[in-house]
Amino acid sequence: MNNLSSTAARGRRIAVCPGSFDPVTLGHLDIMQRASQLFDRVIVLVSVNPKKSPSFTPEERVEMIKRTAGHLKNIEVETFDGLLADFVRQKKATAIVKGLRAVTDFEYEFQMALANKKLCPEAETVFLVTRSENMYLSSSVVKQIASFGGDISGFVPPQIKDFIASRLCVRE
Repeated sequence: MNNLSSTAARGRRIAVCPGSFDPVTLGHLDIMQRASQLFDRVIVLVSVNPKKSPSFTPEERVEMIKRTAGHLKNIEVETFDGLLADFVRQKKATAIVKGLRAVTDFEYEFQMALANKKLCPEAETVFLVTRSENMYLSSSVVKQIASFGGDISGFVPPQIKDFIASRLCVRE
């Protein structure tokens, strides 16, 4: 057996795909779909970021992901309030999947990958570069458009568009 871990060699490649997902965008869904093709099991982790003021509760974010990624049979959704490295170790995952949009994402995510490698050496960080049509897309962009009553249908999965718009729209 070459340098594959015993878990990967047995066909149990587990990845964690963390994020705040506040709200879920088409870019998030694209990364989830692509990760599901690379790994046997993908745990989408709704993490709590103390630096952000979320518009949706963790439970609502979990439900939005389940509604939009439910067709991906190897995807699970969980929440965790703690260190990502601890969660990865607890789940016996071998990879952390992160989506990248731009160079600025890379700088931050590279720093986090190095810290996670130090805390959890058994897991590798895998970067998936966004598709060009999603390069500008972020939850913040969706929130801003929705807050002014703009059409967010090109930015979020259709199953949750009305829920997001009703929550975020401040104009009638």
